[in-house]
Amino acid sequence: MTDTPAGTGATLRVVVGVTGGIAAYKAVGVVRALVLAGHDVHVVPTAGALRFVGRPTFEAISRNPVETDLYEGVAEVRHVALGQSADLIIVAPATANSIAKLAAGLADDLLGTTILASTAPVVIAPAMHTEMWQNPSTVANIATLAARGITVVGPEVGQLTGTDAGAGRMSEPDAIVAAALAAASTANTADLAGRRVLVSAGGTREPIDPVRFLGNRSSGLQGVAIAAAAAARGADVTLVAAHLEVPEPQGVRVLHAATALDLQRVMTAEAPAHDVIVMAAAVADYRPASVDESKIKKDATGHTLTLELVQNPDVLAGLSLDRPAGQVVVGFAAETERDDSALLELGRAKIARKGCDYLVVNRVGWSEGFTVADNDVRVLDAAGAIVVEAVGTKTAVAHRILDLLV
Repeated sequence: MTDTPAGTGATLRVVVGVTGGIAAYKAVGVVRALVLAGHDVHVVPTAGALRFVGRPTFEAISRNPVETDLYEGVAEVRHVALGQSADLIIVAPATANSIAKLAAGLADDLLGTTILASTAPVVIAPAMHTEMWQNPSTVANIATLAARGITVVGPEVGQLTGTDAGAGRMSEPDAIVAAALAAASTANTADLAGRRVLVSAGGTREPIDPVRFLGNRSSGLQGVAIAAAAAARGADVTLVAAHLEVPEPQGVRVLHAATALDLQRVMTAEAPAHDVIVMAAAVADYRPASVDESKIKKDATGHTLTLELVQNPDVLAGLSLDRPAGQVVVGFAAETERDDSALLELGRAKIARKGCDYLVVNRVGWSEGFTVADNDVRVLDAAGAIVVEAVGTKTAVAHRILDLLV
């Protein structure tokens, strides 16, 4: 038996679920890497997976019998025993269908019941065609799973089945195993126990009339991922949610704010009782100077409508200025600048103005940053130096940010 990788602490009982996609052949590499690292691996393939890779291959590589039938071993309650005894569950590949079933909590096969019966950390490695990965249903399902604390690894951009290429290629086995073992290590580490963390997420909306508002495209996924990750690491978490488009995370206290002024009021009231503040919400810079009490009619305004806007207070700067001694404040800066060096200069100028301890700089645009499962960030300290660079799912990015704070 080889040494267990650093951070796992002990030999783990790992369930590797394999679903029916062409990338199932890569699951053999995942199983082999785990076995060589000294872990006890049990493969649970779906019927579709066995059309790509046979049972004897999984049994030979895992060194354990492969279970497939929900109705075998009923006397031993095998359909839940695997999940109850697991220290870690990996689903690789995770097809669009399996992700949808997992998000809905379906348990119509042995893999589904195993996952539902387990309290172990779950890591999924999606694999599908680009159109399926970018479909709103899949995006929503991934957001749901991330909000529950499930770790999503990949997918990568690369060659797909046939002549297709793009986002949707399953991550390589070594990357999946590394992320999974890190998730297992984090799940057993309450390194934020006793700490109180205040997180804002989502996007504020400034009303124009009872029907319309000025808003932004933030879904709240990154802030929700930070709140969920902090709670998983033992923190007492309060989430201030502004129009989330993803499910609220479990195990956290949730307050709601509609406008920038609402967010300022709630955050200012809550801030003194917390050790860490993470301002991930996208806060409107301006609001209408006046709000109509009835719907504005276009036949009354003509072909143009002029709105007078006034500047909203700078919530992050206010929290940084008034913070108690020892409190750590983290801000976010969403920028559309394409040039990396110019992007960093915008971040350095912003952290100097805001006065926070760290600033998470991420590029946003029509198809990145907002409403997508992945993020690419650089974290600056108060001096403007890069202290963290993180690329990956928003859950993975959340943990990298929390690692820095710990």
